[in-house]
Amino acid sequence: MRIVSANLNGVRSAANKGFFDWLQSSGADVVCVQELKAQLPDMSAAMLAPAGYHGFFHPAEKKGYSGVGIYCRRAPDRVVEGLGIADIDAEGRYLRADFGQLSVISLYLPSGSSSEERQQVKFSFLERFMPHMRALIAEGREVIVCGDWNIAHQPIDLKNWKGNLKNSGFLPEERAWLSELFGHGWVDVWRTLYPEAPGYTWWSNRGQAYAKDVGWRIDYHISTPGIAAQAQAGSIYKDIKFSDHAPLTIDYAGAL
Repeated sequence: MRIVSANLNGVRSAANKGFFDWLQSSGADVVCVQELKAQLPDMSAAMLAPAGYHGFFHPAEKKGYSGVGIYCRRAPDRVVEGLGIADIDAEGRYLRADFGQLSVISLYLPSGSSSEERQQVKFSFLERFMPHMRALIAEGREVIVCGDWNIAHQPIDLKNWKGNLKNSGFLPEERAWLSELFGHGWVDVWRTLYPEAPGYTWWSNRGQAYAKDVGWRIDYHISTPGIAAQAQAGSIYKDIKFSDHAPLTIDYAGAL
């Protein structure tokens, strides 16, 4: 079972850069996408339902902003759009698909880098999302939360960690929140598979960050222990640059 997480930074832009051509050759069973930056009428038929895939979406109310989606070969048994929290759901940040005893979630956690106001929105999201994550693990299902978490957890997770200790995405409070999450039983799948591989998935558009691989690992598969133990291999696709993020692929044992 192959599951991909990809922040597209605009589904239409990524489509023009060949994302859906890559999708057809990826072998993915489920693809969680973030930052659609589009509403359903803005998306072509090929974006809504690529050949061989079902498409499900939770767009933001604001045009050209945020939004998440899930593409899957097998039709899910159930789809849950949003968290049931009005201000969070208005930004299109959470979409869940259930397949038997497995749930796959596409998550786009807010960024706080644009302003202090948005950092406070991010902190508010974290405070309200932790109880949801605790409730999820208490369901007794296997769950994989794929997405752009907008937090680098440890110094290995970003190239210039010393220079970012006071910046959004590597603040002590954000990192402590992830540590608390992992303390509740959730597993960082990439870091479990590759304890010493940085695994960067995002690069600033400033300077030569991409060319010099001055990146951040802010895209994760965060999973319940049972399915995390089935993870066999991971990869980050950089041959074609679809956005400022690179798709993160994890292969799990068994079929969907």
